[in-house]
Amino acid sequence: MPGPSDADNEAPESVGVSRRDVIRSALTATAGLSVASVLDLNAARTMAQPRENASSTDRPITFERVAARAEDLARAGYRPAADDLPAELAGLNYDGFQAIRFRPEASLRLGPRFSLQMFHRGGLHAKRVEISLQSPEGGVRPLAYDPSLFDLGPELQGRRYPASLGFAGFRIAHTFDAARPDDHEEFLVFLGASYFRLRGRNQTYGLSARGIAVDTGLPSGEEFPDLTTFWIDEPRADAASLTILALLDGPSLTGAYRFTVTPGDSSAVAVETALFPRRRIAALGLAPLTSMFLHGENGPGVRGAEPFDDFRPQVHDSDGLLVQTPGDRLWRPLVNGRPAPQISAFRASPLEGFGLLQRERRFAAYLDVQARHEDRPGLWVTPQGSGFGAGAVRLFEIPSRTEATDNIVAAFVPEAPVEAGRPLRLGYALATVGAEPSPPLARVVSTRVGSAERLRPSNPPTPQRRLYVIDFEGPGLPDDPTADIAVALSASAGAFVEPYAERVPQTGGWRLYAEFRPPDPWPAGDVVLRARLAHAGRVITETWDAVA
Repeated sequence: MPGPSDADNEAPESVGVSRRDVIRSALTATAGLSVASVLDLNAARTMAQPRENASSTDRPITFERVAARAEDLARAGYRPAADDLPAELAGLNYDGFQAIRFRPEASLRLGPRFSLQMFHRGGLHAKRVEISLQSPEGGVRPLAYDPSLFDLGPELQGRRYPASLGFAGFRIAHTFDAARPDDHEEFLVFLGASYFRLRGRNQTYGLSARGIAVDTGLPSGEEFPDLTTFWIDEPRADAASLTILALLDGPSLTGAYRFTVTPGDSSAVAVETALFPRRRIAALGLAPLTSMFLHGENGPGVRGAEPFDDFRPQVHDSDGLLVQTPGDRLWRPLVNGRPAPQISAFRASPLEGFGLLQRERRFAAYLDVQARHEDRPGLWVTPQGSGFGAGAVRLFEIPSRTEATDNIVAAFVPEAPVEAGRPLRLGYALATVGAEPSPPLARVVSTRVGSAERLRPSNPPTPQRRLYVIDFEGPGLPDDPTADIAVALSASAGAFVEPYAERVPQTGGWRLYAEFRPPDPWPAGDVVLRARLAHAGRVITETWDAVA
């Protein structure tokens, strides 16, 4: 079970993405890393200064310079990172890596409100990333590794490594409370491939974002490009935002990124990227999100799935996918328990936004004092500029029996394959989501499924009949329990019968009961179900979308 110190990140496995429990940090009651109650600024400057082999330059690094470097790199063949990690570091298990700690007194201040720590290489985190700081005046200072920056733990005590070892990644902390300027909490982590994690104030780490996804779910196998080089701009004065430039490299493409990060109650990242494909890419996932869903209010979620013997009613970092288009707002509850991975596609042309969200916010729904799933944020993607073009949001769900596996991936995939030598530029905003603000349509807040025989018995009993119970809450729902509610239902196979909607006085919402009678025989693949409510000729709810 994840403990109260989880700040874990993700890394690829053969069929999906496994949570790497290797960033585990001591979290405060607000679930952020407490860097230090008071940072020793002089010690930080001394220990994190560039070392002898790290040259500096006065020429500023700009996004366009990084893009030019990525374009030049794309013209050359891909060269994998050198396998140069010392054997004792490469062989570290989880506990051994966990024991390596960055020394708090070495934390480097980035202006008055931000601070920086680096991650040691070792175990799963074998690849080296280059990290440089850029002053407001434009001077660039590469940060070189020094073992004195770290407490290496008992397994590596007394070891010394050269400056060329480098770092595996970094984390950034921020003072959320202006009255306590020296009290920094971690809110952003870059570690592994192109993964990064973000949290807002009073939120705990949950799902991850990625710079890019390549061929997720395809038989050819997924590729995981790496963010190899970072330039962190030191903010001016009391700036509320921080800018990070990054270079991406992988077998199929290179890229330049600008992340403009603004922490807060809802933390936000403005992402700008220029991508340079080396080959034709069948499924390029833009603004990808990766999460975990083990079981929820409707159980594992698919027919025939084995139930979980778990004292906790629900275990998930996200419970649904939301897709917003000009004509619709669609909610798909996540499921687990399929016999094989499954891809679902939701056409969105144009796409206004999508996200993996955690809508269930009650502690009683999880009963996990340590994991605090109720405080884990959702992430919402909003395309900027000319948008993402024609395409679909793809949801990839991987069967899982353990919460240590991130088994959910969502990304926007362009309709046309990405061709070699044709650059792609785009921008989007990424924001953490806690309790959602009221949308114009009432939202789906729960989906429950059970035997229709319990409330509507038949003679003889028919176990295949299933009763779907869907709760809607939010603005626009009538208060009058006698209101004439129109129910729109559809199934790609089989049929819904005798739908019934009633007001729920305990919540002020409305509940839809719908009995589903499956086809005989079942078709191959999923049966897609949809429902929404209307009143007085106007749609008043999101579209509920599920699989039977």
